[in-house]
Amino acid sequence: MRVASYIGLVVGLTIFVGLVIWQGIGDLLDLLLSSGWALLLVPVAWFPTVLMNARCWQLLFSPPHGPNFGQAFYAQWMGRAVNTLLPVASIGGEIVKARVLVLWGIDGKHSSASAVVDKTVQALTTIVWGVIGISLLAAMSLDDELALYSALGLAILAAGIAGFLVVQKAGVFGLLVKSAKMVTSSERIESLVGTADEVDGAVRALYRDRGRVLRAGTWRLSALILQTGEVWLAAYLLGFPIGILEAIMLKSLSSTLSDAAFVIPNSYGVQEGAFIVLGALVGLGPEPALAISLAIRIREVLIDVPGLIMWQHTEGRALIKSRNKRLDDESA
Repeated sequence: MRVASYIGLVVGLTIFVGLVIWQGIGDLLDLLLSSGWALLLVPVAWFPTVLMNARCWQLLFSPPHGPNFGQAFYAQWMGRAVNTLLPVASIGGEIVKARVLVLWGIDGKHSSASAVVDKTVQALTTIVWGVIGISLLAAMSLDDELALYSALGLAILAAGIAGFLVVQKAGVFGLLVKSAKMVTSSERIESLVGTADEVDGAVRALYRDRGRVLRAGTWRLSALILQTGEVWLAAYLLGFPIGILEAIMLKSLSSTLSDAAFVIPNSYGVQEGAFIVLGALVGLGPEPALAISLAIRIREVLIDVPGLIMWQHTEGRALIKSRNKRLDDESA
């Protein structure tokens, strides 16, 4: 998976740079700078979705084992930053946010189980979000053939998610640990079998609480819909206003395609290509469509980079604390 992520990074950046050069770096900069400081309102409009996603994840803990909202918010922020800025195939961030909670004293079994279920909720709401976008594409009669192919692609993605659910119910952690034990015959791995079974049990318990999962999914879907505001606002500030339904269609299909192309870190090139193709359907030329995509990426600098720094700070403090404890034990 790591090799695939690095290959995806190279491919994505190549497409990204190629599209920018094609439209002209100078022209794109002029268009972006023409909005002045007002363009910084785009990440501000997006930021509430971080709060909503934190609430979604907080719901996916069995009481009283969950974090408080502040802990869920900061851990979610760090995990998102890792998934966005590093080649981790959108999985590394889930591990990071669970680990951060463990460092803060939250039970590891419940942190791991909730991270898996939260990732599944993300995937399921992405399917719903994609259906919304395809429905709008078809209803507005913009491109019936594209709507058909999009529906087929979404069906394949849904089948993959269904398979992931089946594996979880079969005990994904237990299967992984037992497989590793058979290959390595390591005593350390063998000692993890019981823990893995406990995590699998916690995952199944969360799925049995359907009301909790449904509420979490509602928060996650609401956050996706709210993200539409950044597309609408960016288009407006750049001088190419579009309607709210067009903005929903653009955001829905571009983000669904980006999520499907998870091996390409941060969907470099994928998001830009999607905006150019879909933007043409609502009257946006390649240059303004690409500029809107770049304007949306401003949040990666203003929000995700600080999240990555925060993660490194948290890990550094934990490392120092662990080293000091070991030194104290040795001197005792």
